Parts: sequence; C-alpha cells; structure tokens
Amino acid sequence: MYEIDSKDKVQELKDFPQSSVGAPIPVVLASELNVAVAYYLNDIPKGWDGSNIKMVDATNSDEPLAIVVFDLCSAHYFGPPNDEAFSGHPLANRGLEPYGNFEIINSSWIRKLEKMNSVHPYHDKKRFVENKRHYILTFHDSIFECIAQKLTIHLGRGSIKEMIPKMSELVL
Repeated sequence: MYEIDSKDKVQELKDFPQSSVGAPIPVVLASELNVAVAYYLNDIPKGWDGSNIKMVDATNSDEPLAIVVFDLCSAHYFGPPNDEAFSGHPLANRGLEPYGNFEIINSSWIRKLEKMNSVHPYHDKKRFVENKRHYILTFHDSIFECIAQKLTIHLGRGSIKEMIPKMSELVL
C-alpha cells in the first residue's frame, strides 16, 4: 500500500451504482491496459422487513449487477481492508468509507508512480500525470483501487459467473 501526504483528497463519486452491502462478490479481470470489476448491486425488495435473508453467490442468476471498466489502467490493487478493518486504510480519516465509490484528487499513488517512471529517458511529468485518475471502490470484504484514464459503467442482470465472458470482451 502507498503512503499518503497532506495533498491527497477523497472525493465521493456521485451517481455511481451502489454495491451490495452484504455480498457484492466482486470479481476483477485485467489485461495490461484495461481492468473490469463486476459486482452485485444493492437490491432491497419492496416491503422487506429484515426478518429473512437472501443468500447469493457468484452463480445466482438474474441479480442486478454492474461491470465497471477502467481504461488505460496503469496499476491496480484488490484486497484488504474489509469493512471491519477499514480504519486501517491510509485514506480512512480523509473521508474514504466502506461501501462507496471515490476518486482521490492529488493522489500520492499517482505521484509515486510518476517519480518511479521519471528515470525513463523520454519521461514527461505533465504528460504522465495529466490523464491519470485514482479510483477506489470499497466493498464488504475488500477494496479495489486503480490508476486509470477513465471508467465506463455497464449495468445488467445475471450472475457474476455469467458476466466473465462479457468482462473479457470489455477488457481485451
């Protein structure tokens, strides 16, 4: 994990599909240039009183889901912390929260990658940094972070397992 400094600012991404707070079951598929993340959406049935639960897994069919594709992804991370250990993330005290979607403005991670690339003989700091954005999706048991130029969101219904071929088409 990267270290942050005083410049990192957490900004929530509005109008982003809300992951299931119980079992989003995120799956990541990556190529050298693009990354796709599929996950189940928060779907609370009308009239639900909380007295029963619906069990889901990666093979459930006809669930609402999202596939988020990150184009020209320079780096990505998928793993801890989960929601119980979320305060251990370096950006937790800056507004990063579980079950959300964020962009990090003035990202230390981007600046660290730029510095690492600066040894390249044709490195151009402005060109390296200007099109890069640091995104974070926080789930129940994991987080996904990446540095990419842009993202696109695809909504649908089905199982996570059924979405893997579509993810492959979107990434390759």
